[in-house]
Amino acid sequence: MDGFLVALVVSFGVIFVAELGDKSQLMALTFATRFKTVPVLIGITVATAIVHLASVAIGVGLNAALPTGWISLVAGLAFLGFGVWTLRGDKLTEEEKRKAEKTGKSAVFAVGVAFFLAELGDKTMLATITLATKYGWFGTWLGSTLGMVAADALAILVGRLLGRHLPEKTIRYGAAVLFAICGLWLILEAVRELS
Repeated sequence: MDGFLVALVVSFGVIFVAELGDKSQLMALTFATRFKTVPVLIGITVATAIVHLASVAIGVGLNAALPTGWISLVAGLAFLGFGVWTLRGDKLTEEEKRKAEKTGKSAVFAVGVAFFLAELGDKTMLATITLATKYGWFGTWLGSTLGMVAADALAILVGRLLGRHLPEKTIRYGAAVLFAICGLWLILEAVRELS
């Protein structure tokens, strides 16, 4: 598989898993109760594409500045941290709920701004930066954007079908385990490169 496809598939999978149970997924559900699904998904896509483009730019810059062995080690530790963060879970604050429930003139604009602000410094942004240090920027950007939009679309679909009775704890534990596996894999790669 060439570099683009590897970057696309890996970043899609990692970001899809990272988004499960994340507060942005909760925001997507909340917005979907107020607006039609298509404008919500357009707003999510635009905001995610912009944030993840900045993320891959940061990741590519870090990759150019640091040796790959150290990047793998830091990335592995970061993924272990993302696993712990995922176990902790996310909840919407009252202010975030109010922002998500506001109706505006443009659902796309309201959703896009809310998602853009919510994603700054979020684990999906940090995971995208980490992935961009290891893989090509375009595949990572496209895969991470599609992964997040797919996870949020799934949340909207499942949320509409099943209400709010999702097995949140199971999803959180599964995502944390996947992050831990990725983290350990990256750390082992780093040890091999550095020794």
